[in-house]
Amino acid sequence: MTSSAGLGGSPHPGLDELIDTVALLRAPGGCPWDADQTHESLVQYLVEESWELIDAIESGDRAEMIEELGDVLYQVLFHADIAAHTDGERFDIDDVARHMTAKMVSRHPHVFGDREAETAEDVVAFWEDLKADEKPHRTSVLDGVPRGMPALALAQKMLGKAEKVGVGVEVVGATTDAAVSPPTEGELGRLLFELAASARAQGLDAERALRATLRGFEDDVRAAERADAASVEADRG
Repeated sequence: MTSSAGLGGSPHPGLDELIDTVALLRAPGGCPWDADQTHESLVQYLVEESWELIDAIESGDRAEMIEELGDVLYQVLFHADIAAHTDGERFDIDDVARHMTAKMVSRHPHVFGDREAETAEDVVAFWEDLKADEKPHRTSVLDGVPRGMPALALAQKMLGKAEKVGVGVEVVGATTDAAVSPPTEGELGRLLFELAASARAQGLDAERALRATLRGFEDDVRAAERADAASVEADRG
């Protein structure tokens, strides 16, 4: 294999070599399994590798982080190589990188433009406006939220989005003491674990139950958005 790393003195020879390796494995005469893969067939591996990376990050193991970051990177390069050889797609890893660079420049006008932001909170405050300009086809704050997320992570994501349009959830059973002294993450983890154990003991599926509740919550958010839009239109009339 002739790596592009040695041509032109690339500052990232390891990355160039990995790109070449992916291309070689998928080329005629390479690996039959790699050549047969599609974007769809690789989804399960992308999910698995992402969770393994999360485990490595949480464990703080440097060697495992290097390995798992490499596995996730390999998935990105794999998808890009598939696209480069698929009619109707025809983009490669450079196209992906250029698109991401343009996106990051657009999302950081306080770095690349004349907008000011001195704190992380300042940045978050105007990110939503930037996203709305980039994706005008989205009509709800919940558009773009990946429904394939685990239910608990999805719940937190949806709650954060819903707050932006004034929709919240009443916390039943919250006490004054709890409000003054909220549980630690450890205590919260134990509480969630006990809820999952209780659900299992009763023959219930905690993940499915939460997803069902989230579908109802999504309906509430979208209904509130429609009502707000109708109110704005009525005021204009």
